[in-house]
Amino acid sequence: MGAGHAHRLYRPGHSPVHALPPHTKLAAVLGFVVVVVSTPRTAMWAFALYAVLLAAVAQHARVPASFVLRRLLIEVPFVAFAVLLPFVAEGDRVDVLGLPLSVPGLWGAWNVLAKGTLGVAASVLLAATTELRELLLGLQRLRLPPLLVQIASFMIRYGDVVTDELRRMRIARRSRGFEARGVRHWGVLAKSAGALFIRAYERGERVHLAMVSRGYDGSMPVIDEVTASGAQWTRALALPTSALVVCLLGRVL
Repeated sequence: MGAGHAHRLYRPGHSPVHALPPHTKLAAVLGFVVVVVSTPRTAMWAFALYAVLLAAVAQHARVPASFVLRRLLIEVPFVAFAVLLPFVAEGDRVDVLGLPLSVPGLWGAWNVLAKGTLGVAASVLLAATTELRELLLGLQRLRLPPLLVQIASFMIRYGDVVTDELRRMRIARRSRGFEARGVRHWGVLAKSAGALFIRAYERGERVHLAMVSRGYDGSMPVIDEVTASGAQWTRALALPTSALVVCLLGRVL
């Protein structure tokens, strides 16, 4: 499990959150997301408290708000979908700034935006404080099927290789005067995609044969065995536990 590639979401640091074992952080984020999704959409104050909890974690991890906000742009497609909901959904209508909007659509838009944003923010904080290699070790520690962990490991390891291959192909096309300017050039791009797939497939075959020749039997050796103490589990689960209390209060109130 030697996928030591750094990723752009990771922010190096020595905070208490960085020091937590990866599987405890994975369990904490998963628990937090489950609680957020289970919260009634009408409990708006609960979502505000969830945001405060995440802000506290970010401060504890020394991750700037600007770092998190920039990476929240990944949810722009979901925001666009949520914005359309009040216009296309059926049900009772209410005038907002002179526009007749669907009441169920407004609630649905709020539900998507609130829960989606909180879930993405929690994932960004996880990625910002945990290296990819540690994430894989955490997934392995949580007993995720080994085959899935191996697939993720190789995807991370060779993602940059395939991307670099695509970059070289693009440079080769440009050096020959090719510019994709319309539908008539789609055939060339399709052939390039096919060639890239074949190269990646052949590379995968070569890597598999190399692994088999070195004794690969379907499972990867565990180089680092990550463990967590009770105190570390307690610190990690403070986030989903606090969120669960808020959720239960939201259901009661």
